[in-house]
Amino acid sequence: MVVRVPSLSHWVHRIGSAIDTDTPSSFFVLVSVRLGGCGACVVLLSKYDPATDEVTDFSASSCLTLLGSINYCSVTTTEGLGNAKDGYHSIQKRIAGFHASQCGFCTPGMCMSLFSSLVNADKDASRPEPPKGFSKITVSDAEKAIVGNLCRCTGYRPLVDACKSFAADVDLEDLGLNTFWKKGNKDDSARNLPNYSTGDVCTFPEFLKSEVKSSVSTSHSHKPETIEYGWYRPKSIEHLHILLNSESFSTGNVKLVVGNTSSGVYKDQDLYDKYIDLRGIPELSIIKRTNDGVEFGSGVTISRAIEVLREEKVSTLVLKKIADHLNKVASPFVRNIASVGGNLMLAQRKQFESDIATILLAAGSKISVLEGLERVTLTLEEFLERPPCADRTILMSIFFPSWASYNNILFETYRASPRPLGNAVSYVNSAFLAQTLMDEETGDVVVENIQLAFGAFGTEHAIRARKVEDFLKGKIVTSSVILEAIRFLKEGIVPKNSTSHAEYRVSLAVGFLFKFLSPLPKGLSEPGKIVHVELQNGQSHMESKNSDDIPIASRQEILLNSEYSPVGEPIKKAGAELQASGEAVYVDDIPTPKDCLHGAFIYSSKPLAYVKEINFKSSMASTKVISLITAKDIPKGGENVGFVWYFGAEPIFADSLAEYAGQPLGLVIAETQKYANLAAKQAVIEYSTDNLEPPILSVEDAIERNSFFQIPPMFYPKQIGDFSKGMAEADQKIESGEVKLASQYYFYMEPQTVLAVPDEDNCMTVYAASQWPEGAQAHVAKALGIPFHNVRVITRRAGGSFGAKAFRAMPVITACAVAAHKLRRPVKVYLDRQTDMVMIGGRHPTKANYTVGFKSDGKITSLHLDLRLNAGISEDVSPLMPPAIIGAMNKYNWGNLSFELKVCKTNNTSKSAMRAPGDVQGSFIAEAIVEHVASVLSLDTNAVRRKNLHDHESLKVFFQESAGEASTYTLPTLFDRLASTPSYEARAKMVKHFNFENKWKKRGISCVPITYKVRTKQSPGKVSVLNDGSIVVEVGGIEIGQGLWTKVKQMAAFGLKELVEGSEDLLEKVRVVQADSFSLIQGGLTGGSTTSESSCAAVQLACNTLVERLKPLKDKMKEEKGVVPWTALIGQASAQGVNLSASSLYVPEPTTFGYINYGAAISEVEIDLLTGATTILRSDLAYDCGKSLNPAVDLGQVCYLQFFLYMQTNIVALKV
Repeated sequence: MVVRVPSLSHWVHRIGSAIDTDTPSSFFVLVSVRLGGCGACVVLLSKYDPATDEVTDFSASSCLTLLGSINYCSVTTTEGLGNAKDGYHSIQKRIAGFHASQCGFCTPGMCMSLFSSLVNADKDASRPEPPKGFSKITVSDAEKAIVGNLCRCTGYRPLVDACKSFAADVDLEDLGLNTFWKKGNKDDSARNLPNYSTGDVCTFPEFLKSEVKSSVSTSHSHKPETIEYGWYRPKSIEHLHILLNSESFSTGNVKLVVGNTSSGVYKDQDLYDKYIDLRGIPELSIIKRTNDGVEFGSGVTISRAIEVLREEKVSTLVLKKIADHLNKVASPFVRNIASVGGNLMLAQRKQFESDIATILLAAGSKISVLEGLERVTLTLEEFLERPPCADRTILMSIFFPSWASYNNILFETYRASPRPLGNAVSYVNSAFLAQTLMDEETGDVVVENIQLAFGAFGTEHAIRARKVEDFLKGKIVTSSVILEAIRFLKEGIVPKNSTSHAEYRVSLAVGFLFKFLSPLPKGLSEPGKIVHVELQNGQSHMESKNSDDIPIASRQEILLNSEYSPVGEPIKKAGAELQASGEAVYVDDIPTPKDCLHGAFIYSSKPLAYVKEINFKSSMASTKVISLITAKDIPKGGENVGFVWYFGAEPIFADSLAEYAGQPLGLVIAETQKYANLAAKQAVIEYSTDNLEPPILSVEDAIERNSFFQIPPMFYPKQIGDFSKGMAEADQKIESGEVKLASQYYFYMEPQTVLAVPDEDNCMTVYAASQWPEGAQAHVAKALGIPFHNVRVITRRAGGSFGAKAFRAMPVITACAVAAHKLRRPVKVYLDRQTDMVMIGGRHPTKANYTVGFKSDGKITSLHLDLRLNAGISEDVSPLMPPAIIGAMNKYNWGNLSFELKVCKTNNTSKSAMRAPGDVQGSFIAEAIVEHVASVLSLDTNAVRRKNLHDHESLKVFFQESAGEASTYTLPTLFDRLASTPSYEARAKMVKHFNFENKWKKRGISCVPITYKVRTKQSPGKVSVLNDGSIVVEVGGIEIGQGLWTKVKQMAAFGLKELVEGSEDLLEKVRVVQADSFSLIQGGLTGGSTTSESSCAAVQLACNTLVERLKPLKDKMKEEKGVVPWTALIGQASAQGVNLSASSLYVPEPTTFGYINYGAAISEVEIDLLTGATTILRSDLAYDCGKSLNPAVDLGQVCYLQFFLYMQTNIVALKV
């Protein structure tokens, strides 16, 4: 939608008092994390200045932006750019055409971030005019247009391609697969792109400008401006004092806000009845430029500060580098509304790990604070060291020194974080400023003065390293001086006990100081510079080059097959434009039913404890509690079962004993989701651990206490050969290697969401973001004690799942249904991100100990594996994980393979299936073992990998009937295509040259094979032809971003193709509709990468039935009339009573139940030895998927970063 807000007070009157001014503006758009960090809810805010007649456009995170703060703003969402009714915008069309949307939940925010970049680039008069259809934006800018927008489905390659397609300097041939042109047809490329025209969307209409001008002429009151529902906007410091000292402000909860971005980090703990918007106070918006520096009012946004600091007339080395660092803080859509002063106040009050505080501390900034009526000037260091400021203390301004009058100034800033750009708090941030003097005779550098600031390492606030500073002052910088400075630094950088990655943070601080000082001594290698090595005509060529400057480029090769057209064609994903325009409906988008209530979970904070009592604090939020649903509210005849499967069950709510931290204890019910979330935070839970054993938290604890789940014999994998015999054949052995893998959060963009609506006759309709609607139906029926036919579950789509919306969604769905059943009112539950991550679990933590024997040439003869999985509190699918891990490891021929498998029961959240469950851990463990063997033998790792790939005979031993025919075993070919080529050898040689020439950065290159055993499953399908010839298709599979609907649509058009004359195309006549447990039964579980395939098979069977019914009629009509149009055939069939709806149930044949997919990938990476920062320089992937149902969709599934993020965050411990 597009929200136009000419005057918020008028607009609020128009929509009624149900919407408060403290409502986030994301109330009207798609929202995911509600932390301001994902970008799914980005909108364009536009402000008009009648004095200059200028419109300022900027992106903003709507989940942080309160409605009261956008008074007299124009708000444009992606639906305002384009929509199904008015036509789509070129951004939306290109996102769809470049196959850049999968689940689609994040896509609206991507569109708006890109739109914001285009709008602001096109307004820049200093940029050259672009060719027709393009923007003034450059390729470099386009690559950063969606910085901070998170996506968990799509590899960012197609998204970046869509962004770059707007750049005036783009080479269209560098862009990836799309629907606009075929590779090689460069002349037609630009002409076929959806046309983009500057100003095609008016961001601030004329009638709104008139509204603003009118408001200015009537706003000369000397009283604070008051907007309805507790929103106040003082126009001066004096007005602010009047408000704060008035009787009405002596009670209640008051919040002072500028951008409200702090709520993304520190969630509100209670409701506020009054908000004071500080942005109307001129004193807080000042920008004073002097020769000594720039003074910013505390309300100036970070983005505006960056602009000013980069102005040519004020920019100095120090100010420019501060601006560069500020540009790495948060995301553009957060920086645009976040204030510099607010950031510093968070650092002072909340111990926020602020980059800004650290860099300004090193620069020697001063701040001005208003305490009551007294204005006090302090150094930033003094300010940070004070006790936390009172809530009503006002930070007035911050002075950024320029150091323009000083000579020989060195200034550098550093940060290390999980992501270099975007919303990622630093592990450590630091900034160093030094005045130096060079001895002209000796060339020695003397430190005259130095200021060293460090933050975010596990300290209360940023600090100056005074001891190190004192040591360095007056000294000639030498290697020994640097080493002594580092020793002093280690003594001063001491993280608090609870700090994560404490040793790493200390090493980062040391590394940053070393980077700063190392260029100063003579003859010491500089870590900031690297020598880039390229091979030219067989000779190594070296130049200084930063790997961060390597441009983003990609190339894809696919084999197209038109034999079964349109199946196999890279058509656009069905519904991609709807996703881009924000019109795709997810569960939370369903209009809230009348009298709907909302729920939020109270969960245990203890891993094992009795729950004696649950009470609520006395607060505004607790008064909003309507009901607390607990285990006692399970209806008579129902069961307290949140999830049950083959192996075991777990409850909806803990009854009296909480068995893990995160276990649901109750569901707070309130009138709105905000009230429910805040009310849940008011819960006070009384625990007791009397007579309880200590909780079991780790694999080691479980082994010590013999706490295991059983793996049923039918699922226990088969051991291969004789381990002892294989070890006897080995030339060398590794007796005790170890691999440890941590868990991984699901982190889908759409949180767990469900809406339960009571219906007549004790029935319940449930709308759920679920991969398993049929399972949800069964669980709700069991919980309520009613027949299955009383429960209808509907799922249209899910905004990402990765396995968590299969089994782990069940407790959320059943709890919501229990609440709706008890209260006889609709109830919606939309988990906040923290609750979702605490309750839902993730991938299984895994520990593997191995003994391996091998020949001197690297051929492995025998492997024994002791595998331990942390399953959490219940079985879930955990007994299936060890066989999956072993199956993934079997990509290599281990000669002889034995193992002992244990599934550990612990007092943790239940772990469940997560994308490629077991296969990820298994492949990682296998590669760790092979690399260990290669390391011991000092052999090339790829040579060892290749030697241990299967031949077809050994493949049959390890995979049995799934091995297939010899002609289908393509893994050696794929591996050789990547790793046994002159190109790879040249790259490997370049890596060696690079590592020889560079001391502080190193590169590596590796080729990894992969096997994935596919297990097909039964699936239903239904194809119905309506009287106008349009086609409705239903399948059991759920669209979760994998393109299932697109492939099913293609299959339906292919399956009925025999009934179509000439060039008539059925593809656009097909619509795939939502899954409904009443309409289509036996839908099964969507997962395992085979549901699209099985659903297509079911649709093909249904189409075959329709063809059998309609073919005789078509033949008869053709004899009589010649050409038979599709609509004529269907009209005649309907008139003659032919059944135009066919259902089917695809059941795979035993011979096709399981088969193996093969792939291989090369990655070349660079690592900074001082910080651990890793850069992927290049990746090459080869994947044999047989005949792809849709290459464009499948390519998007291959280019996927979730596994890399998992591998990057795990440490392999090798013990010899």
